[in-house]
Amino acid sequence: MIVRFLHAFVPLFVAVDVIGVVPMYLGLTRGLEPADRHRMLRDSLVVAAIVSVAFALLGKVIFLVLGITVADFQIAGGLILLAIAGIDLLAAGLPVRAAADGADVGIVPLGVPIIAGPAVITSVLVLVDLYGTFITVLALLANLAVCWAVLDRAGAVANVLGGTGARAFSKIVSLLLAAIGVHWVRAGMAWK
Repeated sequence: MIVRFLHAFVPLFVAVDVIGVVPMYLGLTRGLEPADRHRMLRDSLVVAAIVSVAFALLGKVIFLVLGITVADFQIAGGLILLAIAGIDLLAAGLPVRAAADGADVGIVPLGVPIIAGPAVITSVLVLVDLYGTFITVLALLANLAVCWAVLDRAGAVANVLGGTGARAFSKIVSLLLAAIGVHWVRAGMAWK
């Protein structure tokens, strides 16, 4: 059972890509108070867990009933990321604010599609077939616990960067987020 768990854990660890999520998390939550950042992290991981476990249990049925494919899901997630990145990048001249102002980005895009995105959902669907629902859900929840532990300490990075550094870093992250969105759209279109 331990070997099967590790075989399910590793691909999900790569799919979640918590190290890649850190800069996006910092960019999306810049300017928030620690309590708000903690709440947003909690909300994003709860949503990611609910969505991922739902796909582990019902994923194939959901896609079949809706008549969609993983590629469709990937394109939709890419468009959401592109839109959010565009809003942040084009906000030049406006007062500096957190991307979370006016919207709860803990759910979209942080929970879905950044943490529980197409890579995680696709991995979950494949791993359920390979190792069963119990092992896959266990490996998924372990990965989300690792994600929480890493992102909960990401605020220390923001403190080191300072105000100007955080704003510059945020714009770079928004550009990368836009590129990831475009990549997901291209990959989804190539998959069709």
